Amino acid sequence: MMEFLVDMVTSVPDGTTDAEVDAMRIREAARSRDLAAQGHLLRLWRPPLHAGEWRTWGLFQAADATELESVLSSMPLRAWRHDTVTPLTAHPSDPGSGDVAYTRRAMRPLGAAVGDRCPAAAPLLRPGACRVEPGAAGQRGWISPIGPKPSCGVSM
Repeated sequence: MMEFLVDMVTSVPDGTTDAEVDAMRIREAARSRDLAAQGHLLRLWRPPLHAGEWRTWGLFQAADATELESVLSSMPLRAWRHDTVTPLTAHPSDPGSGDVAYTRRAMRPLGAAVGDRCPAAAPLLRPGACRVEPGAAGQRGWISPIGPKPSCGVSM
């Protein structure tokens, strides 16, 4: 199964009554519950909105883009909505992958200046792993000891 982030922007047509909007929302909520029970709708978020904006971000799961389109088109609000779909792939350092121990070993934080130590992170890192790479003065971020070191000292 694949995961997709869907940015859903709804524009209620001019002349639509409040009763019609309420009825549409009730149907949408019922369909959303059905899709969640089927394992297609994983999460919904309300991003910051502008005045008059009706917008939702959804995390969906489907076998492929064709199945996702079928899922999205089954939602009543689709008649008033424009969707922007972003297929998602796993990040190698995703703490949700269940391999957090790997993530803690594989990533090392950058300090404030070349040679600075990061004592707060010491329990998570091997001794001496927490050093800023040359050229990263004053920058903070993460650098992986696995791959080539970036010239600027900041990665990801």
